Amino acid sequence: MKLSRPVSWFLLAFGVWSWVIWVTFVKNLWQDASGLAFDDAGDPTAYFWVHLLLAVTSLLLGTAVGVIGLRGVRALRRGRE
Repeated sequence: MKLSRPVSWFLLAFGVWSWVIWVTFVKNLWQDASGLAFDDAGDPTAYFWVHLLLAVTSLLLGTAVGVIGLRGVRALRRGRE
C-alpha cells in the first residue's frame, strides 16, 4: 500500500503531536496538587492510574501512527530519487 504525501505527513505530525500532548499531560498529572491524582498520604489514586493508562495507550498508538507516517514519507522520497 502506498500512502500519499499529505497523508504520510499528517500521520507523522499526528505521532509527534501525540508525544507532545501526552508527555505534557503525564508531567502535569505527576505534579497534580488538586488531590485527584494523589491522596492525602501521597499515594496514587484510581484517577491517577486510569489516566496514566490512557496516556501510555495514547503514546503507543501515536507512536505506531507516527511510524507509519515516517515509513510513508521515506518511501515517497526513495521513489523520487
